[in-house]
Amino acid sequence: MKAVLNGVTIAEAPEGDLIKIEGNWYFPPQSVNVALLEKTATPYTCSWKGDCQYFTVTGGTTVSTDAAFSYPAPYPASFDRVGQDFSDYVAFWKDVRVTD
Repeated sequence: MKAVLNGVTIAEAPEGDLIKIEGNWYFPPQSVNVALLEKTATPYTCSWKGDCQYFTVTGGTTVSTDAAFSYPAPYPASFDRVGQDFSDYVAFWKDVRVTD
């Protein structure tokens, strides 16, 4: 699967390596081009996953603020709910398309 913004691939990995949580595909950290992400200061804490880190995503000439997010240190109890450790996995939304 691929996460693409303005024709630029931000992340790519086989579907079996991704984790689907609440309708979002989370890409393993090693599959993400981190040079295209920049941390933002947007605060958010999920009641069952923990503190979220948002990122601005740049794809070519397109810049999309808070279009990617991750949980660097999720609550350990969330691993049972998800079925595995998803620390630092990255999900996308807004302008970023996730495709097969």
